[in-house]
Amino acid sequence: MNNFFFTEEHELFRQSFRAFLDKEVRPNIEQWENDGQIPRDVYKRFGEMGFMGVTYPEKYGGMALDTFFSVVYTEEMIRMNSSGFNTSIGAHAGLALAHINGEGSEAQKQKYLTAGLKGDLIGCLAITEPSGGSDVASLTTTAVKDGDHYIINGSKTFISNGVLSDYIIAAVRTGGKGAKGISMMIIERDRKGVSATALKKLGWHASDTGEIAFDDVRVPVENLLGEENKGFFYIMQHFVSERLGMALIAVSQAQLAIDLALNYMAEREVFGRPISKFQVLRHRIAQMSAETTSARSFVYLLYKQYQQGDYIIKEAAMAKLVATQLSDKVCYECMRIFGGYGYMESYPMARLLRDSQLGTIGGGTSEILCEIISKMMIDTKAYKAAIKH
Repeated sequence: MNNFFFTEEHELFRQSFRAFLDKEVRPNIEQWENDGQIPRDVYKRFGEMGFMGVTYPEKYGGMALDTFFSVVYTEEMIRMNSSGFNTSIGAHAGLALAHINGEGSEAQKQKYLTAGLKGDLIGCLAITEPSGGSDVASLTTTAVKDGDHYIINGSKTFISNGVLSDYIIAAVRTGGKGAKGISMMIIERDRKGVSATALKKLGWHASDTGEIAFDDVRVPVENLLGEENKGFFYIMQHFVSERLGMALIAVSQAQLAIDLALNYMAEREVFGRPISKFQVLRHRIAQMSAETTSARSFVYLLYKQYQQGDYIIKEAAMAKLVATQLSDKVCYECMRIFGGYGYMESYPMARLLRDSQLGTIGGGTSEILCEIISKMMIDTKAYKAAIKH
């Protein structure tokens, strides 16, 4: 299957990036998990190596590589077995910078995208609010025009890099009710009236997650990202790549769980023989491997369509729906293969199981995804692209 989707150049990149991660990241994961965040110099190191902008334009410091280099990138990041680490980098490079690159003016790109790809400025994306997450069209954070500024009031929650970041890409209400009144705004962290509180989580321990408050924050009009009142459509557009990315993360987590279980089964002996010889465990692994390989093939195919410009909003929702549910199941079953050791923090499965749980929640819950899919299939609702990726 790899030969169908990946070239020799992709595999050489995989080897290079894996070596980098094994040297620079893997020895530090436990410390970062305990600290609740990764150091700022990690972003700079990624930037120095060019790994912050695999698919971004060379003009701003990216590599301008094709989509499947980003697939390789994600798969190798998941091998580190720390969704917190992956999310810390991804919330900046894959979410905040994606909006800058997609909707930003040339001046905004020169300021934020260039510095972001170097790891000098760290961003976050703030959409979810305490009163709701999946219902983006109902957000209540307001941005009221006052001369050459907007005055912003409201709050956001569950924001990855919500405390550490230098600037916030925030969804705000500049117009009336509903989807057509939402805009995207760049809000610098050091502006008066911006505050943040760190949140404790079940998993993703190496990423800082925060609640952000805006109290009469004055932001110049040039910080508007894209066109006023087009924010909802920008968000929906980016949801395609975000959900496809979360589907890839999920199948990669499932594969990691299987690989860890296989290694343990080969070493663990019960009644005088390795547990890899017990049929019930052999068949369990076979079933999970078949399902994971099938899901991964679907995700790869969607990346192929995405790369050629297809607007796959329904298919990306389907991929995230099935892949994240599969990851939860596989991680749970593989944890049980470890027996009592699977429940111990000193073994890798406890973290992997915890980290997997957010997959069915973030980026649109499974229930919301089912509603999107059913609207498109049953109600024949069509979603049109707002921008070209």
